[in-house]
Amino acid sequence: MSIFRILPWLLLAPLAATAEEPWGKVDLKAAPELHQKGCVSCHVRMYGGDGSKMYSRDGRMLSNKLELLQRVAACNAQVGAGWFPEEEGSVAAWLNQRYYHFDN
Repeated sequence: MSIFRILPWLLLAPLAATAEEPWGKVDLKAAPELHQKGCVSCHVRMYGGDGSKMYSRDGRMLSNKLELLQRVAACNAQVGAGWFPEEEGSVAAWLNQRYYHFDN
């Protein structure tokens, strides 16, 4: 009877190893242009220079990939960039790769 309790977990274990990132499938090649058009002007107004201080400042409030994706979605709505969820995911993944380096 214990095999029937263990079997479902054994069948699901490989799926955990291939779980998708919170942002799904992304297009990292499209992300820099999306970021340039939708994010940079606002960040420059807030932080000056090229606006990248937004990502490297002390006290930044993001601590994982999901929070990063949520922040990108909120900014998309706030500035009216008009991105689809897949584009939000691409920008979030690109920002993570370039600035944040979150593992979780």
